[in-house]
Amino acid sequence: MPTSIGLAVHLALGVLERRDIDPAPLLVRSGLSLAAVDSHKRIKVIAAIDFLERVARVLDNDCLGLTLAADFDLRELGMLYYVAASSERLGDALKRLDRYERIANEALDLRIVKSSGGSVELLYHGVPRHIDRHLMESFAVALVRLCRHLLGRKIVPLSVSFMHHRADGRKIQQLLGCEVSFDAHVDEINFDASVMDLPLLGYDPYLNDLMVKSCDEAIAARASSANAFRTEVENTIRPLLPHGEAQARTVAQKLNLSERTFARRLAAEGLSFGEILDQMRRDLALRYLEQNLRASDITWRLVSNNPAPSATRADAGPERALQNFGGLSSQKLSSLKALALIVVTSSAGAEGCRTLPSETCFLPN
Repeated sequence: MPTSIGLAVHLALGVLERRDIDPAPLLVRSGLSLAAVDSHKRIKVIAAIDFLERVARVLDNDCLGLTLAADFDLRELGMLYYVAASSERLGDALKRLDRYERIANEALDLRIVKSSGGSVELLYHGVPRHIDRHLMESFAVALVRLCRHLLGRKIVPLSVSFMHHRADGRKIQQLLGCEVSFDAHVDEINFDASVMDLPLLGYDPYLNDLMVKSCDEAIAARASSANAFRTEVENTIRPLLPHGEAQARTVAQKLNLSERTFARRLAAEGLSFGEILDQMRRDLALRYLEQNLRASDITWRLVSNNPAPSATRADAGPERALQNFGGLSSQKLSSLKALALIVVTSSAGAEGCRTLPSETCFLPN
């Protein structure tokens, strides 16, 4: 399971402390302990994601990741800060981050897209992308802040995209100064290619050589985390869901596997494609409920033109379909019945919502 230095968790704890809120219950529910965090032990990335979601709810701050990334001291990035800051040009600094990011977070892969010249992709390995919003947004904002700091000038990305949903992106657009899109196929920051050649204020070839050596030693000391095949499949499915493309054949192709090999690898882990798809829809439905999305919007994002999962066939009935959405409060379960009717009776999804009373198309907290 990928681990990290837990910087976002430490920053969130600081916010809770300033608000005089006891973090212990939130940490325990996320599988963390205050003693372990205080001793700066590495923590599981999936636990950090869960903790940030819980903190966001307690603080009623739907943009927690932006809050955390907006003003922390960039030197808290540790070795990554210094190996980047001592580089000659911005492109060199980003290449260093690409190479050594795993020191701070084993799940994050910062990848420079060479074909476009100025694009940086942010990918997760070993962690399901669909469960996260706050951590990924904090990564993006922190990266743009770092670039501006190292250059001593306010560069503005051409565009930024995120795979997760957000109804109102004005706050992050103000922070980044550019168009930000959500429900995208990729998490990506697009810069003008020319910024990669801009010189850095703190270029120090001697310090950079020392830091590269130290980072090489640190990365060698860290055993490579196994990338669970299920997580790889989930992260491939996520951007396909709203576009009616979450089919086994399509996912297999994107993983460079034949359908037969894809099915065999799933079976080897005791999984099926339908099971993974059902669980992802359940998880995302719960998250969308918390964001007060309309039933028509939820259906489009989870069903679209996809065939219904095996456990939500039309002949199974809406009550049985709801079995895949267990764990809801009675209020949410009642509200979700309208959505289940759409899922099991309509291949068009959103069209079904138009046949229901308008008040059933709004799902409460």
